[in-house]
Parts: sequence; structure tokens; C-alpha cells
Amino acid sequence: MRILTTFAPILAFTAFTAGNTAIAQSVVHPLAGSWQMAAAWEILADGSRVTTYTEQPDGLLLIDHEGRYSLQIFHPQRQQFAGSKAKATLDELKTAVLGSSTHYGTIRVDSAKQQLKFHIDAASYPNWNKTTQVRDFTLQGGLLTYAVPATASGNGTKAYSVWRRLE
Repeated sequence: MRILTTFAPILAFTAFTAGNTAIAQSVVHPLAGSWQMAAAWEILADGSRVTTYTEQPDGLLLIDHEGRYSLQIFHPQRQQFAGSKAKATLDELKTAVLGSSTHYGTIRVDSAKQQLKFHIDAASYPNWNKTTQVRDFTLQGGLLTYAVPATASGNGTKAYSVWRRLE
């Protein structure tokens, strides 16, 4: 009987927390899953269309059930360095940096406004570290499309990203 009295509070607490964990985990982020980049382009401040990473860059966006994400975009024809990264030339380093974009943090969906809110913890572009960025989006037929506002680039460029949900 004494064993039951000693362990009863522990068992009750365990049952309570397990039940609450199950409830919390039953709410899955609406964009949870793996997404492959399908297309990307930019509209410059003068209205012209360009592609920094080509029309079909390499990219992967991973979003877990709680909204934690990791995003990577790469130019598919980035040149390899002639030697080690530590001995790379300025041109090699510039090409590598301009040919990639990565960041991670949490993402929230505002369905009423059709907006994504990226709470960026860290990014390959350091000016985005510890920022929150809002992107207008659409989700149709397994394609997630959003626009990076001109204010995020710092030069008036508006970028568009299209992601295809992986099965």
C-alpha cells in the first residue's frame, strides 16, 4: 500500500503530462512536410524580371509539425572552388554567397491575411538574423507560392518563390 501511495502522484502527473502532450501534438502545422523548390524569379525596382538562382534553382524547405523550418536555395550551376574553402578567391567566395540563400526559424500562417510570418533565427544573409518577415502567399494544388517583399532585399527587388510539396 505504501508503494502505491508513494507512486500515485508520480503516475497521476505522468498521465496528465502525457495527455497534454498528445493534445498539443495533435495540432499539426498546416504546411508541415518537405517542399522542393519548383521556380524562383525576381522583379527589380525598375520592373525588369531576372533570375538570381535560375528559373529552377535547387531548394528544399522543411517544416515540422510545430512550425520550425529550415530553408535552403542554391544556384544549380555553382562553380566548385579551385582549392580549399580557406584559400578561395574573392570571386569564388562572392559566387558561392550570391548563389545561395539559407535560413531557419519558425513559420506561422495567417490564413485570414494570406500571409506567412517567418521568424528568422539565423540566415546566410546576416541582416535577416533575428528578424520577422511577412510574405503574401497562395497554396494551390500542392504548390506554395510566396513573395519576398522589396523591403527585405534592401534594393527594391521583389522575389518570388514557388515550392512543390513532396509526397
